[in-house]
Amino acid sequence: MRCFRLLFLLYLVSGFSLFAQNKSKPVFKVIPLGVYGGMDESNLSSYMLGVKGSDQYICLDAGTLHAGIVKASVKKLFPAAQDILKNNVMGYLISHPHLDHLAGLIINSPDDTLKNIYGLPFCLDIIQDKYFSWKSWANFADKGEAPMLKKYHYVYLNPDSVITLANTSMSLRTFELSHSSPYKSTAFLINSGNAYVLYLGDTGADEIEKSNRLLALWQAITPLIKANQLRGIFIETSFPNEQSNSKLFGHLTPALLMQEMQQLSSLTGSDELKKVSIIVTHIKPTGNNESVIKAQLKTNNPLNLKLVFPKQGKLIEL
Repeated sequence: MRCFRLLFLLYLVSGFSLFAQNKSKPVFKVIPLGVYGGMDESNLSSYMLGVKGSDQYICLDAGTLHAGIVKASVKKLFPAAQDILKNNVMGYLISHPHLDHLAGLIINSPDDTLKNIYGLPFCLDIIQDKYFSWKSWANFADKGEAPMLKKYHYVYLNPDSVITLANTSMSLRTFELSHSSPYKSTAFLINSGNAYVLYLGDTGADEIEKSNRLLALWQAITPLIKANQLRGIFIETSFPNEQSNSKLFGHLTPALLMQEMQQLSSLTGSDELKKVSIIVTHIKPTGNNESVIKAQLKTNNPLNLKLVFPKQGKLIEL
């Protein structure tokens, strides 16, 4: 009997040890270079995403670059700020061509190095025609108005296509979003091995946009959530609940975000969705909007979601 008890104890200990070893370890590292959706030009939507153990990053949008890299360097995330943009940013995923998602790329282009700009055709066409056009800025790309300085190469994405992100160990799947119909935005599903991160550019709720694009996205990522492979969802909440629907201009409020998360939860199950970090992006901080939005999200979180409020230059591990 004593021998049996000893064996049973060993079984319990080994089982617990195996469980501890199998707990998900962070795969991705995210350095927010900018987190807001307006007002502060030194802190606009841009996130450096890389795989832990690697110094290669891709930028998810590029509203702010240099100021965010300096802030991250001050917080010791980089040894020095001066060469990060040139040597460690391998390319840019641009969700849509609004300046709060693009200004950093345009302004820093003279000091950048050869790399890709990834986007859906509607997005890259506007960058080519309106920004890298010689009418508003030098054409640093390899397509468009002559002379072409050929520093950037446009990579035209197709919805639901899967490609490898050059000079990284990550791959990408792309989805269309609605952003004040008929205008569009983009969601990027990035993966490394069996781990995934989902980044949404600006988006309106399906109910407001008269669209099913978010529902299609939720259906696509449901198997990943059920398999415990999706580490985080970056999704915007631009305005407080008091903003009228007629003045949302393709954005979410806390109530609309939770409505969309309820839709996703109905597909995945609430327990599974609780394991995914929900990183709240693109808050427009005018007045006291930031504190109001955060309070509304925290007090109306019926699914007990793991809400993360990113800060410029502060590392996030997923």
